[in-house]
Amino acid sequence: MLNRADIRNIAIVAHVDHGKTTLVDAMLRQSGTDLGTERALDNTDLEREKGITILAKNTAVGYGDVTVNIVDTPGHADFGGEVERGLTMVDGVLLLVDASEGPLPQTRFVLRKSLEARLPIVVAINKVDRNDARPAEVLDAVYDLFINLGASEDQIDFPVVYCNARSGQAALSPEEVGDAPGLKILFELLVSHVPAPVYEDGHPFQALVANLDASPYVGRLAICRVHQGWVKKGDMAACCKPDGSVQRVRVSQLYFTEALQRVDAGERAAGPGDIIAIAGIPDVMIGDTLADPDDPRPLPPVRVDEPAISMTVGVNTSPLAGREGNKLTARLVKGRLDAELVGNVSVRVLPTDRPDTWEVQGRGELALAVLVELMRREGYELTVGKPQVLTKTIDGTLCEPVERVSLDIPEEHLGTITQLLSARKGRMQHVAGHGAGWARTDWLVPARGLIGLRSQLLTESRGTAQIHHVLEGWEPWQGEIRTRQNGSLVADRPGRCATYALLNLQERGTLFVAPTAEVYEGMIVGENARRDDMDVNPTKERKLTNMRSSTAEELVRLTPARSLSLEQALDWLREDECAEVTPASVRLRKLVLPQADRARARAKARPDTAER
Repeated sequence: MLNRADIRNIAIVAHVDHGKTTLVDAMLRQSGTDLGTERALDNTDLEREKGITILAKNTAVGYGDVTVNIVDTPGHADFGGEVERGLTMVDGVLLLVDASEGPLPQTRFVLRKSLEARLPIVVAINKVDRNDARPAEVLDAVYDLFINLGASEDQIDFPVVYCNARSGQAALSPEEVGDAPGLKILFELLVSHVPAPVYEDGHPFQALVANLDASPYVGRLAICRVHQGWVKKGDMAACCKPDGSVQRVRVSQLYFTEALQRVDAGERAAGPGDIIAIAGIPDVMIGDTLADPDDPRPLPPVRVDEPAISMTVGVNTSPLAGREGNKLTARLVKGRLDAELVGNVSVRVLPTDRPDTWEVQGRGELALAVLVELMRREGYELTVGKPQVLTKTIDGTLCEPVERVSLDIPEEHLGTITQLLSARKGRMQHVAGHGAGWARTDWLVPARGLIGLRSQLLTESRGTAQIHHVLEGWEPWQGEIRTRQNGSLVADRPGRCATYALLNLQERGTLFVAPTAEVYEGMIVGENARRDDMDVNPTKERKLTNMRSSTAEELVRLTPARSLSLEQALDWLREDECAEVTPASVRLRKLVLPQADRARARAKARPDTAER
């Protein structure tokens, strides 16, 4: 076996907001790249707004004579498919851990995937400049995590570097980071500990398609890691599909990555270890193998975990449909969902009993909410159902997904939060003080018990709770969970909301609509203070008379309406409710709009009541 000593391929993995993209920025700057902005790899509007990485991206930096190809992966478990296919492109992993927060559920997720792939790991304790940094305790927690995940002796013997990604400094001890000249120590560890790509001399060409991109000039781009052999622009290749079929194709364009740019390869050939982009294959998919046309040898395809959450997505069927978007038909919605399947390996789309509605399955609520958010920004109007967990039968027993939850909360709210999670079938695994009056609790909670939990946590903890969770496994179905205690205020007629009506309704609960907002029968206009739904008239205006009240001059204030984001709206829904999502609005509504039809349905559900 030979190796290419001039290349190192690494993936940066970590929990959300532990500094992956910031560290990549520092590595790029110190290699001479002018970024022009922070978090240069988070280049979509949604990533910048949410402050998270959604799509895995690759870049390349130079360190001496070595090219370091870096794959920046998402930290959120909902985008685990991006992590898994990113790991197929690399020979080693840089695991980042916050020097204060320590390992969190997503740290466990990305580390487990790295250990399963048998990749060597370099651990970086980041943010050592924080006032509450505790690097020694965090390193002990990292060792414990390796042991809990069944790491081998070789894997536990990992090198450790301490970083301040924001200032671009790294050292072998936390005390030396402030005086470090840059990231030289980190680069040296990566070059020495991550193995160079290996290959067999004379082996036919093999490259695994791990990602897809698009160019307005050359069409679809296949992002590949070359495993064996060589390829250059103009060569013929075989595109091997997972189903066993083989198609002869031509490499019309070939690109290398240099910093943030794709550079035309020209006459340069790509060899083992190179991460390249190939154009000219219109129907190439993630998991395909590009191989020698005379000796095609497929590589194992990319495999990802199964989805755990589903929701229905269909055309907008409300009375206000067609007013705010320009993509309204079932054909357009189905085409967009099919296009998502091309580049998103962790999403599935299944038909339902309605021709204008589909079931979309994914890893979690956030992943599905991001898809809906992207579609609304593209001009689609949608009806989106309540997220539901996917079940499966194991050894004849109905099982549901269970999440490992980590909660950071002020100690004064510990009792309230414990009651809240226990009501959702949660089981506390561990509790410990986290310093400065904070506690960290670890739970195992059914995935359906987390739907709608975040908003309740923030309410009960006065906006201070921090929650992180990741799929732990499958357990037998744990019975009914009532996740929302309050009912809905439902409009009983169409029209525009009147201030006079809303002044009276705000005593009944929390309003979601403001004066002059247009409503329709069956639309949810607020949250009832009681458990049951209540049909209300938000359009009622004050009757005018020629008499003047003695209290007419008193000032009556209308409480501002509560504005729900898309994620909050999906969390809030019950089984008989859905969200109307348009480019300009997110409205809540009942699945059945007419008040009389909903009353009949309730009567059928309670036959004893109907008989009386």
